[in-house]
Amino acid sequence: MASVADTTSTPTTAFPNTPLLAGKRVLLGVSAGIAAYKSALLVRLLKQAGCAVRVVMTDGAQAFITPLTLQALSGEPVRTSLLDPEAEAGMGHIELARWADVVLIAPATADLIARLVHGMADDLLTTLCLASEAPKLIAPAMNQAMWRHPATQRNVDQLQDDGWHQIGPAAGDQACGDVGPGRMSEPEEIFSAVTAILSAPPSPHSGASASAPHASASAPHIVITAGPTREPLDPVRYISNHSSGKWALPWQQRQWLKGPR
Repeated sequence: MASVADTTSTPTTAFPNTPLLAGKRVLLGVSAGIAAYKSALLVRLLKQAGCAVRVVMTDGAQAFITPLTLQALSGEPVRTSLLDPEAEAGMGHIELARWADVVLIAPATADLIARLVHGMADDLLTTLCLASEAPKLIAPAMNQAMWRHPATQRNVDQLQDDGWHQIGPAAGDQACGDVGPGRMSEPEEIFSAVTAILSAPPSPHSGASASAPHASASAPHIVITAGPTREPLDPVRYISNHSSGKWALPWQQRQWLKGPR
């Protein structure tokens, strides 16, 4: 799977203006996971960068976050049903598929990933994914055991072969009490991945990594750290600071777009 490197988990909305995203059209799919609440912040980041955002929700997603919330943040009606007589009078699902510059699914559950792999079109979101020729990015989110299951791993490998990009999942504490991989990447990291995809040369179904648009083997390698530092005084005490890491993410984004690895 074409993955984006994890840089930091420090949340922030301190992104600079991103001219490359101004006017870009992002179709955000939200499926049924507890991480759906992060989709609201993701919509806000994309809108602040000048993107047009339209949201499609599965039935289950509406149990975790309301369409009204995402409608208020995106400024666009939220689509939830393939069988909407008013919207489908003009073949609305095809219009949406053609409208998008990038299709982003965050969170992407194990169930949705499995349905995408098998080419199912049993709801609006999966139908759009089949009909759209735009680059596609998923941000998986699920229980750690579900993520590690061989069936899930086969499915994400197949999506790679089909040209999908992937960011995450991250590891850590989960809502169910487990600890391990399966947490959806932070909205800021997903935002950076969308920026990289939209600024790269078009290459449909290439499966290329959502990384710096001009990165090469000879490009310089840059490591940017974020957050506070700790200097131990003895085995118990240390000196630290209140750094939030907010300034590191914009620097990471800018260096990413310039081409270093």
